[in-house]
Amino acid sequence: MLHHEFITNAKAHPDKIAIVDKTTGNDLSYGRALLASLILSRRFRKLERGRIGIMLPTGSGAALAVVGSLMAGLTPVMINYSTGAKKNCHYAQGKCDFKTIITARALLERVGCAELPEMVFIEDILASLGSLEKALALVKSKMSAGLIKKLCGKNDLKSPAVILFTSGSEKDPKVVQLTQQNLLSNINSFSDMMDVRGMDNLLAVLPFFHVFGLTISLWTPLCLGMTSIAYANPLDFKTIAQIIKEHKPQLLIGTPLFLEGYARHSAPGDFASVELTVTGADKCPESLRKLYREKHDIEIFEGYGTTETSPVISINPRDNNRPGSIGVPIPGTVVKIEAIETGDACETGEIGKILVKGDGVMSGYLNDMEESHLRLKSGWYDTGDLGCIDEEGYLWHVGRLKRFVKIGGEMISLVMVEEALASLLSDNIECCVVELPDAKRGSRIVGVTTRAIDEKEISKQLSEDLPNLALPKKYVVVEEFPYMGSGKTDFRTLTTMVRDMEDAS
Repeated sequence: MLHHEFITNAKAHPDKIAIVDKTTGNDLSYGRALLASLILSRRFRKLERGRIGIMLPTGSGAALAVVGSLMAGLTPVMINYSTGAKKNCHYAQGKCDFKTIITARALLERVGCAELPEMVFIEDILASLGSLEKALALVKSKMSAGLIKKLCGKNDLKSPAVILFTSGSEKDPKVVQLTQQNLLSNINSFSDMMDVRGMDNLLAVLPFFHVFGLTISLWTPLCLGMTSIAYANPLDFKTIAQIIKEHKPQLLIGTPLFLEGYARHSAPGDFASVELTVTGADKCPESLRKLYREKHDIEIFEGYGTTETSPVISINPRDNNRPGSIGVPIPGTVVKIEAIETGDACETGEIGKILVKGDGVMSGYLNDMEESHLRLKSGWYDTGDLGCIDEEGYLWHVGRLKRFVKIGGEMISLVMVEEALASLLSDNIECCVVELPDAKRGSRIVGVTTRAIDEKEISKQLSEDLPNLALPKKYVVVEEFPYMGSGKTDFRTLTTMVRDMEDAS
């Protein structure tokens, strides 16, 4: 059990710092974290039964709320505050049947969200603690680890550990319930394969409402007895680069967008403490690998995962990194490639659908039998991604099946077009391509850039590498791309923006 692992570490090393919270300026020891979690668990039991919403930024408050929820026998429902907090609160409540949402006023102010009647503020809870409450929690915290675990629920690895929502970058978010076993198996396999157990601290800036942040930035350090160096805003590149320099994390985890920002605001030598840098959630460009090599003599290890798989599916081994691939499956996870049309097993190197099986795979989407049946068959989860496995067992990601379009009877990869376009543009111009409906061909490709480009010259150069069907027929400028909280491009919002621009023209 996740919270049982935390209790073990808290009792074994009560004075060790669990979280260095750079947003609030407070350091939290494991002993104090145990005490605070016990206090919150008692309060949470009075507020809810079954599930409880948590909408808090990365830091000690969010960590304590998640741990306290599980100690209270509640499943934390992690709410994304970066893509419309109020809307996401109502969406989560409607999908998951709960009312109470634990949050903070400072966060609401930051994201421009109005207070909702069901919200309970963590600062109010902490300010209203009575002496009896504190005394009871203190007595509990002094008990043996075994007794505290018994008081915090039975050992059931099949019990739910969290409810998360898929990114919603392509359609409405799906509700993913992950069990204790799902998360623990992922933490253990990732930590063993990447030799994380020998490390003492990590940088925790990814949001906990994203599975990458929840598993690696929150639960991995608590289960392994590490120190988290936490900061609430992963887009504050300059501050985080300074935090890395001053607090010297050994493990650096982030999406490509975040990692690039940190490197560009750093100087050679600032990342000297970093022993392992891992990226995922988006394709790692070669330019980012080059930046880290030249500036910090650091190799980036790319991995691959999904919300439904807790999240890590594969990662490049530390002793055999193969840049461009997404690595080999972690222990306990099996991957197979299936032909899109027939469902037959693909040959080595042949591109097909990526299917995954293992202890990290969810049992299904919450209250959605239809979608669960579509994506899960005989324990195999269909990721919706396309890829292939080479002769040495490395997995190569080609793109989302939904990011392929059929034009003139041919399947065109939007990712392939984006990569070709990006290779022709300067580093200060972002680009993307989106699909819009076309009366004659069914679909057409529109190029989107953050600055105006020489469309005629770019089209001429693209035609040397891409078939005519894959060439963008039009380009539009969107000065600032919409992003998800994880750092992924929000394709759904971007496509809507482009469509609205076309309708207005």
